[in-house]
Amino acid sequence: MDSPACGPGSAVTCAVSPVTVGFIIRCSRVAPSSATPAKPQYALIALLRLWFACRRAQQAGRPVEAPVVHMGDSLLADALTDLRAEVVVANFPFGIHEWGHDRLAYDPRWVYGMPPRTEPELAWVQHALAHLCAGGTAVVLMPPAAAQRPAGRRIRAELVRRGALRAVIALPAGLMPPAGIGLQVWVFTQPDEHQPPADRVLFVDAAAADRPLVDLIGTAWHDHRSGRSADVPGVHRSVPAIEVLDDQVDLTPQRYLPPPGDLVADPIRTLATLTGLDRQLEEIRHGLPKVRPATATALRIAPQASLADLVRSGSMSILRAPSRARSAHAGVESTVLTSADILSGGPPTGVADRTADYDDTSRVRPGDLLIPVGGREIVARVATPDQVGADLGPGVQALRIDPARFDPWFVAGVLSRTDNRRVAGRASSTGSGGLRIDLRRLTIPVLTLHDQQEYGHAFRQLAGLRAALERAAATGATLAREISDGLTSGTLAVHVDRSG
Repeated sequence: MDSPACGPGSAVTCAVSPVTVGFIIRCSRVAPSSATPAKPQYALIALLRLWFACRRAQQAGRPVEAPVVHMGDSLLADALTDLRAEVVVANFPFGIHEWGHDRLAYDPRWVYGMPPRTEPELAWVQHALAHLCAGGTAVVLMPPAAAQRPAGRRIRAELVRRGALRAVIALPAGLMPPAGIGLQVWVFTQPDEHQPPADRVLFVDAAAADRPLVDLIGTAWHDHRSGRSADVPGVHRSVPAIEVLDDQVDLTPQRYLPPPGDLVADPIRTLATLTGLDRQLEEIRHGLPKVRPATATALRIAPQASLADLVRSGSMSILRAPSRARSAHAGVESTVLTSADILSGGPPTGVADRTADYDDTSRVRPGDLLIPVGGREIVARVATPDQVGADLGPGVQALRIDPARFDPWFVAGVLSRTDNRRVAGRASSTGSGGLRIDLRRLTIPVLTLHDQQEYGHAFRQLAGLRAALERAAATGATLAREISDGLTSGTLAVHVDRSG
């Protein structure tokens, strides 16, 4: 058992009783900031609490080894990098933005995405997952804001999509400090490559129940893990992952737990949703580019040019995030694009301070190509109107092209092609399944501007197709739930065509 952030050990002590194997406890309830130094008294209190808990377990006949407490900053200075535990229990520090974002930009623990500066809790979550063995379980305390902040939606989506997040439990306010906030418990399982990923997430609102918390949460979790559907309206529900993966990826339990009276489907609304899905599917069909079989095309036989050569020639330039002010008084606040913003096509969600010598040439301009520095594939997107004028954030790079020589949609399409990914993968694998993308190593075909524009039109249609498919998937998931609820509640009936 491992705790990368346990403070005085309250949460960890509660977790010792059901654990019947030896464990190591690492104590690090400090943020990576000189303003919040490590507290030796916390380590001592945690050690004493755990020692007494172990003694009680041993007297009850359970083989539990003596605890080991390490004091320090396990996020910035991980002393146990090879540790893989079956259970991780942690109470992370909340809301501290100086957690080491700049020093850990390419850390191999960021399997689910580079945490934005404003999302320290998602950095700690990935740290906990990095110390889980396959099939292991992590239970962490989280602030409710972490479930819905826009900057963290990309990482939340990956945690859900890959089956790592298993449950989100909203606790009653006053259960622990800060007393005025109802904190949340997030439960994770380290995905096992030999098992299919989990496709459902359990949401529990413990504040809405009239049963003891241990009984309520324990029963709901047991039913969820065993695959039984024992949902209680307004209290807990096992939700399909696809229903969570919308444009917000809001993990607030109450969002998925409507009151019992709201579960009756509105047939008018359901039919309107059905009509809307038909319209979306029709738009998707007409949005496909027209293609035909071919043995040789201008794109296929075109010579290749490396971006390094094109940059040297002045046809393109590669931009990175500007330097940042070290304090809130050293610069002017600006909006910042994150990797998640690029992938979602949404407006900038980050905030940073510009230095006094800030150069605004790195602001996003129309026609710029935006590419995350890291990821599992190369994603090049043309800047949207909402993104123009924003600054580049850490982990984001831009390719600025000469519009008299290159079509931005064409360049974005060919940069994302599969063979360029292989080049980037060989050149800069991070060891965690992701890539660190060096644009200078990539190549693009050399075509006339007219030919580029023809291909660029098709690539632009495909970008719209991907966005439309994501919207249709979310609408389809909502529609399936509404029809199911309508059939079971009796507000909808199966239409049988007996004319034939």
